Amino acid sequence: MEFFEKRGHKIIPPAPLVLANDPTTLFTSSGMQPLVPYLLGEAHPSGSRRLVDSQPSLRISDIDEVGDNRHDTFFEMLGNWSLGDYFKAEQLPWFYEFLTKDLGLDKNRLWISVFKGDEEAGVPKDEESFAVWRKLGIPENRIVFYGVKKNWWSRSGEPKNMPPGEIGGPDSEVFHEFFEVEHDKKYGAVCHPNCDCGRFLEIGNSVFIQYQKQADGSLKELPQKNVDFGGGLERITAAVNNTPDIFKTDLFWPIIKKLEQISGKVYGKDVLETRAMRLASDHLKAATMIANSGVFLSNKTQGYILRRLLRRALLSIKRLGLEMAIFPFEEIIGQIAEIYAEVFPELAQNKKEIAQTFKEEAGRFEKALNQGLKELSKAEKIDAKTAFYVFESFGLPYEVIEEIAKDKGQIINKQEFEEELKKHQQLSKGGAEHVFHGGLADQSYEVTKYHTATHLLHQALRQVLGKNVRQEGSNITAERLRFDFSHDAEMKMTPEQIKQVEDIVNQKIQENMPVLCEVTDREAAFKSGALGFFREKYGDKVKVYTICPSSDSGQVFSREICGGPHVKSTGELGVFKIIKEEGVAKGIRRVKAVLKTF
Repeated sequence: MEFFEKRGHKIIPPAPLVLANDPTTLFTSSGMQPLVPYLLGEAHPSGSRRLVDSQPSLRISDIDEVGDNRHDTFFEMLGNWSLGDYFKAEQLPWFYEFLTKDLGLDKNRLWISVFKGDEEAGVPKDEESFAVWRKLGIPENRIVFYGVKKNWWSRSGEPKNMPPGEIGGPDSEVFHEFFEVEHDKKYGAVCHPNCDCGRFLEIGNSVFIQYQKQADGSLKELPQKNVDFGGGLERITAAVNNTPDIFKTDLFWPIIKKLEQISGKVYGKDVLETRAMRLASDHLKAATMIANSGVFLSNKTQGYILRRLLRRALLSIKRLGLEMAIFPFEEIIGQIAEIYAEVFPELAQNKKEIAQTFKEEAGRFEKALNQGLKELSKAEKIDAKTAFYVFESFGLPYEVIEEIAKDKGQIINKQEFEEELKKHQQLSKGGAEHVFHGGLADQSYEVTKYHTATHLLHQALRQVLGKNVRQEGSNITAERLRFDFSHDAEMKMTPEQIKQVEDIVNQKIQENMPVLCEVTDREAAFKSGALGFFREKYGDKVKVYTICPSSDSGQVFSREICGGPHVKSTGELGVFKIIKEEGVAKGIRRVKAVLKTF
C-alpha cells in the first residue's frame, strides 16, 4: 500500500466480508467487487482515480482444492486500481519494480502469462502487454500466451459466461518458479506456469477492464479503461519466503504448530495427516472470519457456508485422532486472533463467543455422524442412492460410507453417486453456493426501494424499542428486505410494537420526504448524528443519506452512512409490511418485511 501511495494512490479501507448492498453474492470474493460502480464511471468518494487496498476475501469455488500447498478459502487480496487513469504501460512496470526491488524477488524466477486473443469474443491478442514485459527484460521464452480460460478475467469467468452488464478484460499474470520442486509428469510432459504440479505459483494478476457484455452477447469497449490488480498476500508471502507451501508462511504456520501440539502429529510426515492439518487450519480460519463478521450458523446462505466449512474442519480434526466435541477451539481461534491482531482487533474480544458456537456445532455434528453410521448399519445394501441420502442427511463423507460398504463386501458405484450429487446441485441452484458467481450487484428499482425502506425501518425500531437498537446486518432482494439488529430484550416484539414500527414507516412514506445524499468527511458524518453500518470500516470520505421533510429542515428523521443506491423520495416506496420477526442469536433479532404497491 505504501508503494502505490507514493505513486499517487489513495489508500482505501477494505469492504466487509459480507457486503451490505450486494444481495447477488454471499461474500466479498475479490477487491473488485465493492468497486464495480466506480469501475463503471461513478466518482469514488475519496476523490481519487488511483486507489490501493488490502481486501479480506472468501472463495468457496475452489474448496475441493484446499488441502494442497497453495489453495485457501479466506485470504487477503492486495489491490491497486486505476479508474480510467493509467493503463498497461504504467501498471506492469510498477508491479515488476515492486516484486524485484521492494520485495527482492529473483527476476530469473518470474514467468509471465499474457492473453492470446479470442476470435469468438472479438478480442485481439495482447501485443501491448507482451511488448512492455519484453522492454522490462523478461526473455521471450518466459512469456506464455493463454486463452480465455486462463488469461481473461471477469467475476463470471470467460466472455461467454458473462451476463449482460458484466465487465471484464484480458489480464497478465506473474508466476514465481520454485526451482526446488521437481515437475510431476502426471500433470503433463512439459511444465509451464499454469501447471498444477506445484513448481509455479501465481502471485499477481493485472486485469485490464476494457469491456462490458451487451444484451446481444457481444463485448463493447468501455469509455473508461481500468486497471484492476489482485495479488494474494498469502501467495506473495510464500514467494518472498521461497516456500511453495503457503501453510509454512506466518499467516498459517502458528495455527499448524498449534494443531501439531494438540494432536501430537507432525506436519509433512504423513500425506493424509498433512492434508488434514491444512484443511483444519484453513477452514477454521475461514469459519472464524465469517463468524467474526456477524454471521450465524444456519442452513441458508452465509450461515450454510459457515456450517459447511466448520463441519469439514471437524472431519479433519477427527482424522487427526482428536475428539470433535472436546476440541480446544479457543486455542486455535486465539492463535488466529494473534496473527490478525492489527487487521481484526475485535477478534480477541469475540474469540470466546465464537469458540462456544463452534463447540456447540461440534456436538450437533457428532450426533448427526453417529445417526448416519446407525443408518448405514441398518441398510441391507449400500448403493449410490443410500450413500447419497446418508451423505446429504447426516454429513457423512463419501470416503467413510465407501469404507463401511467395503466392510459389508459391497461396492458403491461412484459415478452413480456423483450423478445423484449433480442432480441435487442442479435442484438447489438458488442455494448458497450458487448465488451469482458473477454479475453486478442488483441495483434494480425494486432493490433500490428496499435500501431506502431499510433506513426507515432502522429509525422506527430505535423509536419503538430504544436507542440500543443497532443494525447488525441486512440482506435485500427485489422481493423483500431482511434486517438484523441488536436488542437487549430477549422477548420477541409484541404485535403492538410491530404495528407501531409499521405505522411510523408508512407515515414517513406518506409524507413523501426527500432522500438527500452528500459526500462528506467521516468524522463530520458521525458528528452530524449519522449512523454507521455494523462493523464496517469507512474511508476518509463517506456518502451520507438523510431523510427529512426538506433540505433546510432541522427535523431529520434518518441519517445514515451508506453506499446506496436509494430512491429520490420516500413516496416512491408503497406500503411497508413486516411479515416476520424472530430471534437469530443471543441479543440479535431479525425482521423480514415487504413493500406493496396498489
